[in-house]
This record gives sequence, structure tokens and C-alpha cells, in this order.
Amino acid sequence: MSRTQLLTRYGEAALIWFDGLHHQEKYNGRRFLDLIHRLQPATLVNNRIGLDADYETPEQFIPKAIPTRGARILGLEHEQKALTPNSVPRPEDFRLWETCMTINNTWAYNRNDGAFKPASQLIRSLVEVASRGGNFLLNVGPSPEGTIQPEFQERLVAIGKWMDRNGDSIYGTGYGPIQGLDSVRTTAKDGNVYFHVLNWASPKLVLPSRALPKVRSVELLDGGKHLEFRQHEQAFEIDTPAQPPDPVVSVLLLRSA
Repeated sequence: MSRTQLLTRYGEAALIWFDGLHHQEKYNGRRFLDLIHRLQPATLVNNRIGLDADYETPEQFIPKAIPTRGARILGLEHEQKALTPNSVPRPEDFRLWETCMTINNTWAYNRNDGAFKPASQLIRSLVEVASRGGNFLLNVGPSPEGTIQPEFQERLVAIGKWMDRNGDSIYGTGYGPIQGLDSVRTTAKDGNVYFHVLNWASPKLVLPSRALPKVRSVELLDGGKHLEFRQHEQAFEIDTPAQPPDPVVSVLLLRSA
């Protein structure tokens, strides 16, 4: 097959994902990137071609801050450079990215690998990634018979059930206006802010008011129950139920005025 067939015979290509983490510059990626952009101008290309290309692909970890242009992550955790924790970049400085992660420790099927990440950890990883504007690429390795092992199914179903209740806080969102808090992660969409509460606080949750829009209502995303709140110059206070609505991550929707 020639280099052009994949780009010319099968319609539009959303993205092309190269693999490999070490010294990829040896493959002279510029010739492939130029070919892809010439034949499929809208196609995204990941950064594992010896060039920055279009987006970052950290592997088995989540960047410590929102990736920005000029701050290379490559694939390994120790290669994070020039990331500024807790900062919220301008939209034009944001760098597309996705974390690539496995459910256990193996990319393909491995019947001897029983180190399965708990569903709660995977859900929180999804929230963590979304709060920094990323995509969560979660690997599933089918068995030689083409089946998905029960341990994978259980975790995928658990993630799906959480998303059924809270998916609006993930789908179509970007990174949130407040970063670096231990207790919450934020995403944003259509002028509204979603607070993913990792450490539930009662009778009230106190958050910094910086960078928040003027808020007209606060509600539990799952069920829509409205909560009382007070927006001060220095702090944002929300009256919360005694028990968290969700045992893993509860989500509050702050609707802007």
C-alpha cells in the first residue's frame, strides 16, 4: 500500500495516531506531516512523529497543569516541561491533548495482569483530564476470542453509569476557570461552570470566588435539586446536603446570570 492510499481512498480522516516515545525524530516526520496536511488538511496528527504536530499524548499519567503551546509533554511523566500549575491559559495558548491510559497495566490482553484500577479511580481520572481540557483515551484489550474480560466490562459499565448522570459536565466542556484546588475540579460550557467535588463538605462548601462569572443558580447536576448559595468578593459559599449525592464524584452546576 502506498503512503497516499489511506489518505485518499477512505473519505475524511479525523486523526492519525503515530506511536512510539523515544527519538521519533529519526523517522523524518516532516515528510509525513506535510503529506497528511496536503491530502487531508483537517486531519489532526499526534506528537509522536518527532514533531509537535497537533496535540500531546501523555501516557499513563495526567499532566500537572493545563497544557499550553510551547510546553512539551511528549509521553513520559518526567518529560513535563514549562507547565505552570494552577494557571488558566488564554484560549489561544491552549494545546490540545489526551491522556492514554490502561485499565490494568497492559495495553493489550494479558490474562496474568490482575492489577485493575478501581472504577472510582478511572472516573476521577476522567474528571481530572476533562478539568484540564483533555481527552481520556482508555485502553481496552480484547481476548484472543474477541471478548472483553469481565473486569473491564465492570469498570466500563461503572463509568457509563456515572456518565449517564453527570455526562453534561464532561461532554463538550473545556477546562474550568479554577485550577489547583484539592477538593474540586472544574469544567466549563456555554458560560456555565461545573464543580466536580472530590472531597464533600457539609453543611457548606466554600470556594474561591475568583474567575467565576456572576451566578444565578446552583444545582446538583444529578436530579437538579437547587442549593442555596452566597457569592461574595472573596468566597463562594454553597449550602450542601449532609451526604454526597454520588459516592465517587458529585457534580454541582453553577448557571451564570
